[in-house]
Amino acid sequence: NGILLCELLSSIKPGLVKKINRLPTPIAGLDNLSVFLRGCEELGLKGSQLFDPGDLQDTSTRPTVLITIYWLGRAANGCTSYNGPTLDLKEFEGLLSQMRKVCKVT
Repeated sequence: NGILLCELLSSIKPGLVKKINRLPTPIAGLDNLSVFLRGCEELGLKGSQLFDPGDLQDTSTRPTVLITIYWLGRAANGCTSYNGPTLDLKEFEGLLSQMRKVCKVT
């Protein structure tokens, strides 16, 4: 439903997400995903680094979601307003590589 993704953005850059839609509806989820993806762009991610909301439903394209999280982690590492835990990018690259292999097999 995108709530955790919006909360993640808020922890990286407070004020970036103005409002999280907490209604239990599919439209609210799409709303939150749009807010998340726009926020990623504001942090400097390019369109090619962002997943499509449909990728969350389609297991064959799930690596694109991980790719977005990877790039968001890199952006957070360079964000002066963020002082929380950081993504171990080397470990994450290994996870992404493993997931790509699994998706090619299935």
